[in-house]
Amino acid sequence: MSKISIIGSGGWGTAMAVMLAENGHDVILWSYLKDESENLKKYHENKPFLPGVKMPDSITFTSELSECLSGRDIIVTATPSHAIRTTAKNMAKYIKDGQIIVNISKGIEEVTYLTLSQVIKQEIPNCEIAVMSGPSHAEEVSRKIPTTNVVACENESIAGYIQDVFMNPNFRVYTNPDMLGVEMGGSLKNVIALCAGIVDGIGLGDNTKAALMTRGLVEISRLGVAMGANAETFNGLSGVGDLIVTCTSMHSRNRRAGILIGQGKTAEEAQSEVKMVVEGVRTCRAAKELADKVGVEMPIVNEAYKVLFENMPAKKAISNLMNRDKKHETEKIFLG
Repeated sequence: MSKISIIGSGGWGTAMAVMLAENGHDVILWSYLKDESENLKKYHENKPFLPGVKMPDSITFTSELSECLSGRDIIVTATPSHAIRTTAKNMAKYIKDGQIIVNISKGIEEVTYLTLSQVIKQEIPNCEIAVMSGPSHAEEVSRKIPTTNVVACENESIAGYIQDVFMNPNFRVYTNPDMLGVEMGGSLKNVIALCAGIVDGIGLGDNTKAALMTRGLVEISRLGVAMGANAETFNGLSGVGDLIVTCTSMHSRNRRAGILIGQGKTAEEAQSEVKMVVEGVRTCRAAKELADKVGVEMPIVNEAYKVLFENMPAKKAISNLMNRDKKHETEKIFLG
């Protein structure tokens, strides 16, 4: 049995708390809001995010960081991406040297363009950081529907330990040393999922969405490799795996927001209606600015940016993409 704290009681944090407690571990779930923590303690159910999923009685609930960060084997961070830096900064004074932190949130920090593990490491330099990603909607993981994820860490033995802690007959875990690639895939797919939703909202077909996902993966890989990631990572669980599930499932808040935008709502109206954090919106801005900075071509992301932030009609964005200059599919083969 390991002692584990989950920082963030949204859907994904709650699903991880449920799964890890059922794996036999000592789990504390931290909420930012005291009222939210009290409701979880009272009902043992996260009614806003995972209605109907009963949480094991063994889980401890708190809204005090100091209470859940001392003497823990693993700390799992599951807050929205925009809250990661502030949360990590508040955690830092309670963290022991060598503390294992597993980040399961997805996103790229705006302005700095850092991955979330890099943000955490900046604020908590004495920790051992790892990341986990893959096709894993909280709604399904919490109900024991089988899936697979990947844990990435520069320390192979720590990755193996995390693999053992999280793995069970319904949640298979692989390891990968490419933290950057795993995070870039998990973050950037949210932008493509927004676009997939827009395609659905407009009423276009399966062909359109398949084409979008395929070329979207090219863009994700292109930027990831330019930043130093391994190209093979994007053909794995945190790349194509997470991309498929997020672009095709109604569990995906990014796809649901995209559907609303495709039906004519603004990005702000869509996010308000979804009533949850739509990470793809922030990530789109960061990805577009980062791609411009490093000189990487990302036409889908660029058009998505125009739709989200410059009020371009979605149909115009699709027309722009379809009428671009002719290209080779595997452009590297034809260089030189």
